[in-house]
Amino acid sequence: MRAAVVLLSALTLLITGYGWSVYRQLNTSLVTSDVLGPTAAPDGATDILLVGLDSRTDANGNPLPRQVLDQLNAGPDTGMLNTDTLILVRIPNDPSKSSTAVSIPRDSYVDIPGYGTHKINSAYARAAATERTRLAAQGVTGAALDQQSTQAGRRSLIATIEKLTGSSVDHYAEVNLVGFAEITQAVGGVPVCLNAPVSDSYSGADFPAGPQTLEGAPALAFVRQRHGLPHGDLDRIVRQQAFLASLAHQVLSAGTLANPSALSGLISAISRYVVLDQGWDLLGFAKQAQGLTGGNITFRTIPTGTPALQTPSDGVAVQVDPTLVRQFFAGLAGGGTTAPDPAAAPLIADVSNASGRTGLAAAVQGVLNDGGIVPGDLGNAPTASRSVVRAATADRARAQQVADLLGGIPVQADATVPAGHVQVLLGRDYSGSDTGGSTPQARAGSTAGGSNAVPTPGDDAPGAPPAGDPPITAGGVPCVD
Repeated sequence: MRAAVVLLSALTLLITGYGWSVYRQLNTSLVTSDVLGPTAAPDGATDILLVGLDSRTDANGNPLPRQVLDQLNAGPDTGMLNTDTLILVRIPNDPSKSSTAVSIPRDSYVDIPGYGTHKINSAYARAAATERTRLAAQGVTGAALDQQSTQAGRRSLIATIEKLTGSSVDHYAEVNLVGFAEITQAVGGVPVCLNAPVSDSYSGADFPAGPQTLEGAPALAFVRQRHGLPHGDLDRIVRQQAFLASLAHQVLSAGTLANPSALSGLISAISRYVVLDQGWDLLGFAKQAQGLTGGNITFRTIPTGTPALQTPSDGVAVQVDPTLVRQFFAGLAGGGTTAPDPAAAPLIADVSNASGRTGLAAAVQGVLNDGGIVPGDLGNAPTASRSVVRAATADRARAQQVADLLGGIPVQADATVPAGHVQVLLGRDYSGSDTGGSTPQARAGSTAGGSNAVPTPGDDAPGAPPAGDPPITAGGVPCVD
């Protein structure tokens, strides 16, 4: 997220009338790193990996003042260079096609080449620590040790992303939390909108509902909050996407760059806190990417499974199927509109028992597993009178298959359910599979004296979130959780 803000600001500076003078200032002050491998075969687009790093140093490796970190509610320094935010931006060579910024949850449980399966946000830290130990044993010290070890971390992260997505990373941009805060201050704050008030001591987020403008530490808290959100990190990703979209809208529509003070602040923050790959011609790229800052970009998130995957050594992680992720990116190849075939991907069922009957969720999940549905989260929920299967609009047809396996309980469109998932709520009306293994049936809404009206399968039930929420784009200020 933070790197996306920096890149967007740099591109905007170059694209507008400030082009050449700004380019000279940035070109002489930006920090670069030799992180990319051999040039990959052309694939019809430029892929940029944007990285927000939980680092306590500036781009040159200088420690940040403790007072500054305390103001940003940065928390203790663990010594690990974990990547808080990962966004892969695909910009088609064909300017008529739209660009896509794809978020990758930091806790995605993936293969890290040379290290096994771990959370993706540890790829950078693991490789950097290994290289530091190796170099130190050879007598390397000081700035050279820091530079070479972090360079190894960046290369490991890029290799991990490329293996997961099947895409070749063409460019790399990295920034830390202080750089993000200074960028938001330089533009005079970024408008955001919340559906409900929030208060979170972990991130420092404490905001009312409705529209508001944030900068500095509050802006950082807005994009870092995950505790107290309905879907944790997945909701935080939506926050980050909404913030970036709003920033683009703010910079382009408010005349921010006509303000000499704002311009100076942007150049200063970009120069001090951003790291780019060597050889990146920003001026040439800015001409290619004019559509990126014109609102012609859509924000997406990779397909994920359960966000509560229990791992052997990494705690709770986000389940990821690399095949589905590569299929997803293949659908974006060259900026095309061809989407992966959802019917070819396994469906994951999260089951909640709200019936009051012990063991019902596990028994139902067994029935679904026998029907070819992948088991997801399993648990209890407050007692509910009616059963329902919830799914995103794109998955409604397959959600109906789940409902049929369970005897025809209603299907409800719910835009908050992750792609590739269904959420099964078993209410008191559910009369199908139990711990004795009876055949699944359901009396959706039936009573001893007759039947009550219930939503027709496929319709939205009362109180459901609006189905088919439009994707976030850089064209306005969306309200989010």
